[in-house]
Amino acid sequence: MSKFWKDKKVIVTGGAGFLGKAVVQLLQEREAKQILIPRSSDFDLRKSVDIVRMLKNFKPDIILHLAAVVGGIGANRENPGKFFYDNLMMGVELMEQARQFGIKKFVAVGTICAYPKFAKVPFKEEDIWSGYPEETNAPYGLAKKMLLVQAQAYRQQYGFNAIYLLPVNLYGPDDNFNPNSSHVIPALIKKCCDAIANGDKEIVVWGTGKATREFLYVDDAARGMVMAAEKYNGSEPVNIGAGFEISIKDLVMLIVKLTGFKGKIVWDKTKPDGQPRRCLDVSRAKKYFGFQAKVSFEQGLKKTIEWYTIR
Repeated sequence: MSKFWKDKKVIVTGGAGFLGKAVVQLLQEREAKQILIPRSSDFDLRKSVDIVRMLKNFKPDIILHLAAVVGGIGANRENPGKFFYDNLMMGVELMEQARQFGIKKFVAVGTICAYPKFAKVPFKEEDIWSGYPEETNAPYGLAKKMLLVQAQAYRQQYGFNAIYLLPVNLYGPDDNFNPNSSHVIPALIKKCCDAIANGDKEIVVWGTGKATREFLYVDDAARGMVMAAEKYNGSEPVNIGAGFEISIKDLVMLIVKLTGFKGKIVWDKTKPDGQPRRCLDVSRAKKYFGFQAKVSFEQGLKKTIEWYTIR
């Protein structure tokens, strides 16, 4: 496998982020020698002039577009316009310039938020257009879904090799634990650990606990991205997930158990649950490039909690 990357020049947008760090580490393990991680202070990926400067200077063979402006339900509700504009413009401008520069392969990373609110479970890639996304994250999800439209249109008209991946909710060490923008797993881990440290008798959790989610350990996700970059060259979108679902209530109970929090759980039912259910059909990834998740959910949670408590 390492021979694939040995002579490749690779740009990883978002390479300093949560998923990006794991992808870059894996690329280095597979002997990629020339990796550019564009920082927003150097290249504003919403602006074509900055993208052109980046591509002229580095001349990449492959672009892995992982960069995203993203957050949990609260952040999505507060920033719908920003999340839509920033994510749409980054993707559209980057893919257009990559096409003009003759980049050999473009890996576009979408989001499970692109799926319809009431998509059949497990979510199959062919159902991605069967309805409107869940309202709180629709602007983000639709902005990312436009990359699929662009990738397929560019392949049809220009023969541009762009692939589109749909990762499920990620978690793991080095996740975002900022309570203003974090997703559910880091938010719950922080709440439990802070409550233990402060001697609090209860924690407050958003929603009813009835919604379900699927989670993928970040190292598994990175492996899926890299395998797709190596082996997949098709027009169809591909889910990257673990293929299971857990209710938020059961997730809370599991994190409470693993962190050792002994207090009360208070459900704030005035807050939204988000999408009712999330679980991916992951058969296409296995069929097209042999990807399957390896890290069990409990094992991944233990690693994440351990990292958070000793960092």
